[in-house]
Amino acid sequence: MRSRVGLMLILLWVGPVVADLLGLKSSDLEWARARWGDTAVSRLQQWDQLTESLRTKNEREQVEAVNRFVDTIPYISDQEHWHQEDYWATPLEMIGSNGGDCEDYAIAKYFTLRSLGVPASRLRITYVEALQINQAHMVLAYYPQPGQEPLILDSLVNRILPASQRPDLVPVYSFNSEGMWVSGGQAGDGAPVNDGSGLDKWQDVLRRIQGQPGFRGYVNSRAATGP
Repeated sequence: MRSRVGLMLILLWVGPVVADLLGLKSSDLEWARARWGDTAVSRLQQWDQLTESLRTKNEREQVEAVNRFVDTIPYISDQEHWHQEDYWATPLEMIGSNGGDCEDYAIAKYFTLRSLGVPASRLRITYVEALQINQAHMVLAYYPQPGQEPLILDSLVNRILPASQRPDLVPVYSFNSEGMWVSGGQAGDGAPVNDGSGLDKWQDVLRRIQGQPGFRGYVNSRAATGP
């Protein structure tokens, strides 16, 4: 991803998204096989089976398991993987193609947890400056309860830690399918953007995800959005 915040803050309208179950069908798997080969089918089946196995688990167990699974996907730069300077992949693209960079990990975790019923209000994809690697980075912040300190799901760190234990991350802004926030504290928790704006690349992910197998049940509509 690009290291300059200004290059990413190109704003367009973003409506909230409601998740349906993954429920991958044989035709969906053939769709993926045609694009990424036989091994893609195995990865997507594991993803589908994981979400099914987690439906009866508590939310914290879901967060831990989804974080572990997504972090098994190899890191590959956008230039090497997609031949683009900055491409935000959908979860199906990342898992099917078996590669992604920091925003792809955060996006895949976000949508998988949403498909399990975790409210959008508890999840924020957060753009940060990572001091130890001296570059822009993206993580997923999970809020166990409104107003509580978030836990940080970071592809660079195996353990899920409270934001206060990640002084190496300086939040810049955060967003989800309900809005966008300018950083005012830990993990991007701060003042909301009140004009209904969002990132153009996030909007593009929402457009693409609606037409892909496993996510056809996503609805880009405020009227359809639950808590």
